[in-house]
Amino acid sequence: MKETPPPDSLAAWGAAASTDLQAYRALRADRARWLPVALDIARGHGLDVGAPHVFATGTNLVVGLGERLILKIFPPMLRAQFVSERGSLMQLRGHLDLPIPEIVAEGERDGWPYLVITRLAGTLGSEVWPQLPEEQKERVLRQIGDTIAAVQRAPLGPLASIEPRWDVFMRAQMQGCRARHERLGLAPKFLAGLDDLLRDAAELIPMDAPPVILIGEYIPENFLLACDDGEWSLAGLFDFGDVLAGWRDYDLLGPSAFMAAGRPGRVRSLLEGFGYARPDAALKRRLMALMLLHRASDLNSHICLEGWQDKAKDLVELQDLIWAS
Repeated sequence: MKETPPPDSLAAWGAAASTDLQAYRALRADRARWLPVALDIARGHGLDVGAPHVFATGTNLVVGLGERLILKIFPPMLRAQFVSERGSLMQLRGHLDLPIPEIVAEGERDGWPYLVITRLAGTLGSEVWPQLPEEQKERVLRQIGDTIAAVQRAPLGPLASIEPRWDVFMRAQMQGCRARHERLGLAPKFLAGLDDLLRDAAELIPMDAPPVILIGEYIPENFLLACDDGEWSLAGLFDFGDVLAGWRDYDLLGPSAFMAAGRPGRVRSLLEGFGYARPDAALKRRLMALMLLHRASDLNSHICLEGWQDKAKDLVELQDLIWAS
């Protein structure tokens, strides 16, 4: 007779969830199956499990342990995210004025790696951003630009060897770009200019320049804001599971698409915080190319600029619309 695995064993979760994304998502949605294991891991480190809070969003299994700590468990098929998160938190420690989580404990249970990290104070950016007055949005975007630049000034250290390498990643993205955006339903008038843009991209996007740390997702869901006397400011940055080493402009895409909304004041604040002047035609062209080549690129879902599909007749007009100056 086959033995039933104890509830504190990851074998109880089933081998399929280790290797199959659909099975893993089903597991993640059923907290009753995995939360007891997570709490057992926490108890093994002597941590308080009296008031656990399961986070419903995100990719990995994440549970808050009281007000101070968070446990993140990574499925084996997403081990690269564990390597990225762990390496980034270690490498960036002491290099930023903005708070980021600190690693309190780490380990592995039956092939599932995990991290226990500190929980940052603040309000999730996505909860606050839509209600901010325009001048405060510009203020926060300037802080985001400054934070991106600060991250990129930090030494790469072991992150220099993180895969994929920038040149390999970019060339693969270029090869699959048209098929991706056809599949995602990008309008024909924008697809018509894609080949020209990709030819330009090969010249505009440095492949062998000194790489920097790229977080890849400076979006409202990945940072915290805090309010002081009515003024909201950037208060924390988290989620380092998709870090790359590559060309610096790549990290301007998230705030450009999700937050700047083609408003000249917002665009200017982001770029000035980053260290750029007003965008010229070459920068706009490079950013447009990078936006189409981003690993999560989906213009129809990600450009938060009302009516942009009707306001631009081609990719050149679209780049001028997104990075209006």
